[in-house]
Amino acid sequence: MGRRLLAVLGAAGLAFGLIPAPPAVSTGASLTAVAGSSWQTDASVLGLAVAKGKAYVGGRFTKVRPPGAAAGTNQTTRTYLAAFDQTTGALDTSFNHTLNGFVWAIVASADGSRVYVGGDFTRVDGQVRNRIAAFDTATGALVPTIKPSVSYRVKALAIGGTSLYFGGSFGLVNNIARNRAAAISTVNGGLLPWNPNADADVYAIDAADDNSKVYLGGTFAKVGGVNRWAVASVNSSTGALLPFAAASAVPLPTSGCTSRVKDIETSGNRVYFANAGDGGGCFDGTWAADVATGNLVWKNTCLGATEALTMVNGWLFKGSHAHSCPGAFSDGTGTHFLLLQNPANGSLGPWFPNTNAGPPTLVGPLVSATGGSDLWVGGDFTKVNGVGQQGLTRFTNLGNGAAPLGPVLPTLSSTTVGQVKATVQTSLDNDDITLTYRLLRGATNTIVATTTANSTFWSRPTITLTDPNAPSGTTQMYRIEAYDGHNAVRGGYSTITVR
Repeated sequence: MGRRLLAVLGAAGLAFGLIPAPPAVSTGASLTAVAGSSWQTDASVLGLAVAKGKAYVGGRFTKVRPPGAAAGTNQTTRTYLAAFDQTTGALDTSFNHTLNGFVWAIVASADGSRVYVGGDFTRVDGQVRNRIAAFDTATGALVPTIKPSVSYRVKALAIGGTSLYFGGSFGLVNNIARNRAAAISTVNGGLLPWNPNADADVYAIDAADDNSKVYLGGTFAKVGGVNRWAVASVNSSTGALLPFAAASAVPLPTSGCTSRVKDIETSGNRVYFANAGDGGGCFDGTWAADVATGNLVWKNTCLGATEALTMVNGWLFKGSHAHSCPGAFSDGTGTHFLLLQNPANGSLGPWFPNTNAGPPTLVGPLVSATGGSDLWVGGDFTKVNGVGQQGLTRFTNLGNGAAPLGPVLPTLSSTTVGQVKATVQTSLDNDDITLTYRLLRGATNTIVATTTANSTFWSRPTITLTDPNAPSGTTQMYRIEAYDGHNAVRGGYSTITVR
């Protein structure tokens, strides 16, 4: 979201429509697909923010545990809210507060000096905090001036200038009518006149980077008494509706389809939206609009509800349970819970780690945030890249990245004297699309041919490499090596008698 702004895109894309971003050591994306070490939770993570070297995490959990620890073992109590070291992923033992209800949203101030928390709670460490609280990141202490009385759940938070915008299911703030959206001053905690007046729940909220307008998403059908299904752009001071032509990207509800906005991410001159739909083929994808004009820039119609969006180093990372993406993969490739998109056009990028989905929502990733060069992901998952890791994970731009999948045995042929052709299916790499392939001859692994090729999990073409100087009349062994710029992986040998 705008509060997580990191970079504005530059030039046009590479092959596959991708925009180059500052890479990790050997990855095509800005992050490796190898999950960094981090502690875990015993239930879903619903809110995340990174500030001053710490990741602040909220949700349904009441216990946290170290990486690698099995569920129910080596646990430390943290009641709905915890903090972890941004660099190591370890529990911050100095930040320990007890809340009496779930945390649904967390946002950091622009300078990182505070984090604001919203949810179902009415007490923090026994002190009255009706669904919104703020903490000083330097001391970990509650901020005494931030204590509005919100009548029901706060589901979403955003910072714009000196305003804290929030949305949810409430109808009153400080006993004054504020239906599902309101704002307070971050200076003194006072209720502001901003009043969009939505007729149903607000799930997502974000302010433009210049705080010129605020975006709302949810299940509402009217804002300020005017028809606005699921998404709206409003004035940042009054909450009055603004023109927003791009709202047409969200289909109006029918008996077979109800699509609502679940997350909003502003970044420079663009604002990005995540949708989740009920009903077969109902819109579950992402879309982008121009902040200045309100016009639609692109719409991606992947199926599988999208829950979270975060911009990191010029790439748009999304958490969803995608199972079909037109122009890329279709049903039958499995569910893909973490994906990367090109913010210029919405096409998929070179980053394919994965989680599973666990109870209670069985969705997988539900929220994400960044501290600048990393990505923290929270949700209801219990595995990351096939390894046990519950509720919370993180990805960085450190290390060597994911290694390519080991090449299969090449199919060899020799129809020309002194030549051998090796045909093989391209490999996969979870953070690189383009790999270098080398044909190796004999036990000495002499490189006799080299080529590059693109591949993704939905498209693995076949390539052919030719040894032009094979010793005629001899029996030779050949294998394929796949190389991503740092990691080299070799397959097994195939044998042939050279013509």
